[in-house]
Amino acid sequence: MNEVLKQLAERKSVRVFTDEPIPEEAVQQILQASFDAPTVGNMQMYSVIRVEDPELKKRLADSCDHQPFIAEGKLVLVYCADYLKWHDAFRNAGCEPRDLGLGDILLAIDDTLIAAQNAVTAAWSLGIGSCYIGDIMENCEIQREILGLPEKVFPAALIVFGYPTEQQKERKKPQRFDPKYMVFTDKYHRLEEQELEEMFAPKAPEGMRESWLQAFCKRKYNSDFSVEMTRSVEELLKPFRKEEE
Repeated sequence: MNEVLKQLAERKSVRVFTDEPIPEEAVQQILQASFDAPTVGNMQMYSVIRVEDPELKKRLADSCDHQPFIAEGKLVLVYCADYLKWHDAFRNAGCEPRDLGLGDILLAIDDTLIAAQNAVTAAWSLGIGSCYIGDIMENCEIQREILGLPEKVFPAALIVFGYPTEQQKERKKPQRFDPKYMVFTDKYHRLEEQELEEMFAPKAPEGMRESWLQAFCKRKYNSDFSVEMTRSVEELLKPFRKEEE
């Protein structure tokens, strides 16, 4: 296994950091890795907000499902899907661009997350841990106010970076699903009940699978924060539906 594959296999989310600051040179390398990522039509349909104000970090920690470690991050980046700057540039150049639609923002979200993943991979190669915060898509009205987001800019991911503590370094990476349940040939295959039981077997011992799934469903899928995230995303996408309705 080469070094790149080794680091991809070892990388895990880190939520506890040392007090060591991240050198500015490393920050710029992480950002440059984002900009070097694959991008649709070389358009880079995203913007990155570097949050440095401690008070803003605290507010994000609270608005993103009350996660205090966000405020302790040595580097906090919000990756926003942003087709708006291209749309404005088209208008400034005398073009007559159609209004932005759902397809445009979904494509921009793809672009954004590819760039974000390059950042966390680059950080890990420098010994810097990170954690994705999907909760940036919750409480959209609050996030817009905190970050000054225009109506048609979508906060796709917040990432917190810092040097991991020894405990975090030694913590075992959670097991992933067996690839045979993830990769299909030519057509999608909907897993049968038995296949699903086999797929989840490593996560919960036999006889406890049903209760494990019930608890997970309650904690994640049916949780208040999940319901709020859906509401917020629907609200964030409303401006892109106006011309389509």
